[in-house]
Order: sequence, then C-alpha cells, then structure tokens
Amino acid sequence: MRSEGANPDSTPAIRILGIDPGLRITGFGIIEKTGSRLSYVTSGCVRTPPDGALPLRLKAILDGLREVIAEHRPQQVAVEIVFVNVNPQSTLLLGQARGAAICAAVDAALPIAEYTALQVKQAVVGNGHAAKEQVQHMVRRLLALPGDPSPDAADALACAICHAHGGQGLGALSTAGMSVRRGRLR
Repeated sequence: MRSEGANPDSTPAIRILGIDPGLRITGFGIIEKTGSRLSYVTSGCVRTPPDGALPLRLKAILDGLREVIAEHRPQQVAVEIVFVNVNPQSTLLLGQARGAAICAAVDAALPIAEYTALQVKQAVVGNGHAAKEQVQHMVRRLLALPGDPSPDAADALACAICHAHGGQGLGALSTAGMSVRRGRLR
C-alpha cells in the first residue's frame, strides 16, 4: 500500500559526515545526497583545549565527533588523508587527531572513505591546488549556504561533497599513472 504523494522511483537520501582532522580544530560537515542533489545538514568545529595534554585533546576530538554522530546519524564518513609535511612532528600529531576522528566513526560502525586534499579540491573547485578561500566559496555555492562556512567546516563539507560525487562526474579524479612525491599526488 502506497501513501499519498509517495514516489516509488525516489532515491533514498544518504547522509554523509565529512571530517577535516586537526589537533586544535577538527572541522565537521554533514550533507545529504538525494539522487544527484546535495543539501546541507550542519557543520562546525570540535575545538580542543589549547593548553591540554595530547591525550585530553584526542579525547575531546573523539567525544565531540561521537556527539555529532549520535545527534545527526550519518550513514557514511569521509575523512581527509594526512600526508607528510615539512615538520614530521606535526605530521605525527595530525595523524593522531585523524586516528581519533576515525575511531569515532568506527565506534558507530560507519563505513569510512579517505580522500587526499588534492582529490577533495578537484571535486569541489575543479582545481587540486585551489586556495582555501576558493574551497569555502564553492562549498557555499554548491550547498546554497547564506555565507561562507569557517575554513575548517568548509574543508569538512568539501570532503563530504567529494565523497557524495563518488568518483563520478565532478568528483572523478583519475590517479592512474600518478605517483606520490613529498606527500602529494603528481
């Protein structure tokens, strides 16, 4: 029995949580994909205590993202991949923040996809070397937001958008024949 106005051919919405891991600020953004349409759900940042010990910061990230997941019930998670930076110590710390973010998703039994910054920027802006301001502006346009989200939230929303495109159309990025040099795809 069908209810009035139900569309039997309608595609169910998929809720995607994008995460931009950071030890001081971890950005998050949730979108819904219905067919080829994307819509904004929420975004924000998990801030860690600036003078807190590393374990307390990681716990803040884990707890903050667990809360976001419990409140908004995403079905999939997209996380940005960390590459080696000039400072190896910073890379290790960022990797630990990323691990805490992944643990929040794994704890909720959510599937996780990982994307490089190059893939995310390519999917959202069309240029893998786009500036943060360009990413913010395109996220605003793609999701019809009234203003630019914060840089960390914009990066997280961009990661979710990249995942929503799923390697098709605008999100497609062929990595065939590319190599990694100094932490970047070339």
